[in-house]
Amino acid sequence: MLYAIISTDIDNSSERRSAARPAHLDRLQSLKDQARLILAGPHPAVDNEDPGGAGFTGSLVVAEFDSLKAAQRWADDDPYVAAGVYANVQVKPFKKVLP
Repeated sequence: MLYAIISTDIDNSSERRSAARPAHLDRLQSLKDQARLILAGPHPAVDNEDPGGAGFTGSLVVAEFDSLKAAQRWADDDPYVAAGVYANVQVKPFKKVLP
C-alpha cells in the first residue's frame, strides 16, 4: 500500500537540512531503485522552486510500504529526523486516484 510521509521543518532548518541532505537522498534513491517511490520533495517556504534563503518548510514522500508500521519505521529513521530538521512527521495511508 502507499503511504504519505508529511514532515514539517523546525524554524531555520536550512543548515541542518543541508548537512543531512546527502544521506536523506540516498535513502530516497534506495526506494526509487526498488520501484517503491512515487514522489518526494520539499515544500519551499516561498512561491518559487528555488526559495533561496527562505528555505523549506517541510517535505512530502509518497512511497509503497508493507504496512503503516513499516512506513512509520522508515520515516523515523530518516536522517532529517536524526539531524533535528523536522519538528513533526506524520505518516498516513494514501490512495492514489489520478493520474
